[in-house]
Amino acid sequence: MTEHAGFDWDDRYLLGYNAMDDTHREFVSLVNALLTVDDAQLPAALDAFAAHAEDHFAQENSWMEADGFPARDCHVDEHDKVLASVREVQQLLAEGNVEVVRELAVALMEWFPGHADYMDSALALWMVKRSHGGAPLVFRRETAKNR
Repeated sequence: MTEHAGFDWDDRYLLGYNAMDDTHREFVSLVNALLTVDDAQLPAALDAFAAHAEDHFAQENSWMEADGFPARDCHVDEHDKVLASVREVQQLLAEGNVEVVRELAVALMEWFPGHADYMDSALALWMVKRSHGGAPLVFRRETAKNR
């Protein structure tokens, strides 16, 4: 097994919409598992991530559909591309390619911050504005990196 750095939650990912923030914490945890579990545990970890991604993206897609989110199509396209990649990697893993799962995890770790910062933050703002009439409040813990 090749050693891979993990993917840890950081409060900079908070968007101020609790349902989304909770799902994002789970996303980070499951990607971390893809990076850090033993090779023998990869099939279960990948299946857990795939199930999460299906539910996670379906939830966001339903929010966008129900509330008429303007940037819906672009956002859904990103979700669809991630899910297609996950399905492809599941097939490759079934054929014995273990390292491709680690590569997917690294790609997800690199993709997520930008997706959250741009796509999901806009959706969180839209959801909070429609339900409460204002912008989300986000309280982030100061980290050693920020001091």
